[in-house]
Amino acid sequence: MKNIRRLREFVIGMTRLVQHPGNIELTLLRDAGQLLGELIANDDWLPDAFATAHHAHHQEYLLHCDPLGRFSVVSFVLAPGQKTPVHDHTVWCLMGVLRGSERFDEYRHEGEGAPMQKTGEHLCRAGDIEVASPAIGDIHVIANGRNDQAAVSIHVFGANIGGLMRRTFSLANGEPHALVSGYANSLLPNLWDRSLEAHA
Repeated sequence: MKNIRRLREFVIGMTRLVQHPGNIELTLLRDAGQLLGELIANDDWLPDAFATAHHAHHQEYLLHCDPLGRFSVVSFVLAPGQKTPVHDHTVWCLMGVLRGSERFDEYRHEGEGAPMQKTGEHLCRAGDIEVASPAIGDIHVIANGRNDQAAVSIHVFGANIGGLMRRTFSLANGEPHALVSGYANSLLPNLWDRSLEAHA
């Protein structure tokens, strides 16, 4: 087992943050971003089963979901050449690159019948964090920034993202399509077994 305590400590820290209902979104994103930065600063904790690419489409592996649905943590894997459709989240999101690089193409929805308007693009490398929310913009495409290796990032959402109704959009005419992404895995990493650490 890899150094899973890093993920456990992140989950504990996130739980403390979201249990304060008075936290405004900007404060939450700032503090959660600091926690995520500490998590992705080390690449020795993510089990291999949650970093495996699929040849046909990106993978979203659930690592943890808060029992009250206040946040979820996902490992997001893109094979070389892969990208997502244009999509939204409807909740705040932090995306920290753990391995490789990811390109973010940002869009604005002008209404059904109008083409999606690209508003920016940038590349995030290992250690970089991207922020999205409905308040600041949360419609984008994520593409693997390299052709020679998979990209792995850790995403933190302000809900159980795999069960949330979201949308993808047609680039040509902005037509929305309902999306409930689900997760690629049926088993979760065991964060709570400290027996190996006790014997170390």
